[in-house]
Amino acid sequence: MIRPRAALQGDGVRLRVVTLADDPVLEAIFTDPEVTPWWPRSSSDDAETMLADDDICPFLIERRVEEEAGPEGWEPVGFLQTYEEAEPDYRHAGIDLALAGHAQGQGYGTEAVRIALDWLSGELGHHRVVIDPRADNERAIHTYSKVGFHPVGVLRHYERQPDGSWADGLLMEWLRPVS
Repeated sequence: MIRPRAALQGDGVRLRVVTLADDPVLEAIFTDPEVTPWWPRSSSDDAETMLADDDICPFLIERRVEEEAGPEGWEPVGFLQTYEEAEPDYRHAGIDLALAGHAQGQGYGTEAVRIALDWLSGELGHHRVVIDPRADNERAIHTYSKVGFHPVGVLRHYERQPDGSWADGLLMEWLRPVS
């Protein structure tokens, strides 16, 4: 998957491609008690593995802060990755998102998804983007609905949980508006 050369920036949020130096930040995000129920920790959740995977584009979600609060005025608040199906007859992109607990409910996830959609549909030309939150993740579903995702259907017993049980997923899609 193509990775942008520069950060993708909105009004108060930017998406910056993960670097090897971001492992401590990724660890903090993926072990956050508000994240772990929705994003089970995986051995592939480290920067080196992500950067070696040509099928995804891993981003840190950073919010704008006062300059004295962080390097260059940005603070990491989450993780977003994109991927794409390149087969011409089925071409589309997908998004996965994890937002740290302290940053939830403040619009950072909504803006990050909008930025990703603009990049995926604009620069990369995707007409369709999918996302698949757990079916009981009401906060995520609300966020994705705000930016134009619509439910397609429930994916029964979609994701194995740490205790071995299965949770349902909700397949959602966004279609580029027809002009």
